[in-house]
Amino acid sequence: MLRGLTGAGLGNVGGGQNLIRLAGQYGFQAVDVDAKGLVDDLGVEGARALLQENGVVLGSIGLSVDWRTTEEKFRESLANLPAQAAAAAALGGTACCTYILPATDEPAAHYALITTRRLRTCAQILGAYGIRLGLEYVGPHHLRTRWAHPFVRTQQETLDWIAAIGESNVGLLFDSYHWYTNEMTLDDITALKAEQIVHVHINDAPDVPVAEALDNGRLYPGEGVIDLAGFLKALRTIGYAGPVSQEILTQQPPTDSPETLLERSRRGFDKVFAAAGL
Repeated sequence: MLRGLTGAGLGNVGGGQNLIRLAGQYGFQAVDVDAKGLVDDLGVEGARALLQENGVVLGSIGLSVDWRTTEEKFRESLANLPAQAAAAAALGGTACCTYILPATDEPAAHYALITTRRLRTCAQILGAYGIRLGLEYVGPHHLRTRWAHPFVRTQQETLDWIAAIGESNVGLLFDSYHWYTNEMTLDDITALKAEQIVHVHINDAPDVPVAEALDNGRLYPGEGVIDLAGFLKALRTIGYAGPVSQEILTQQPPTDSPETLLERSRRGFDKVFAAAGL
């Protein structure tokens, strides 16, 4: 497995190019960044060189398509997806990810029909460039009642939705925080196949009742109560070997320097990876 970073929890790193440099400096091997932005700024060869010089690969790009709201916004934003996918593919990227909110103000059945079609369309476009679409279920309890109607929120529900979308390049974005807040077990991980996982996020949770763990109350790996050693061992057991990218969402922006936060992150990864025998 590759130690990876998103920009979340690192303060103002100064953009994707600097995140790549800092990732390499602190021993990380993958970064989730805007591939098209890199290519627009540096060209394909320049962006490839920057990644290579820093010993870093492209982890995942975010799905920028607005698939949750109106058809007009969906169609308008969908027009940008081919260029974004092409840029990611040119840099060796194979993953594009998005999250699923666990409730909606829309009538849930109709919303499911519409969003299934939209995500299928996104997957088909991404698939033409050799890129997989990862769907992330969201576990924190406080978000389950923030909107009027329950929606997809568990691993099994997400797998069932992936089956309904019906494209072979769709799988899970698997996040340790959502696994924990759904009160799942290691057996739920080992029941998966590696090919069902597109990408992985890692973070930790405070020592509070699970129902009180906030989505934006995350800790750095190794600083909380999630069994991250078991989480990583279970992923290794099923043969997952891709990026495991830190994503730390907090209520207030961090005030420490990116360098201080990256050193903190490195120590956390060292701790949990060593505990998992990786």
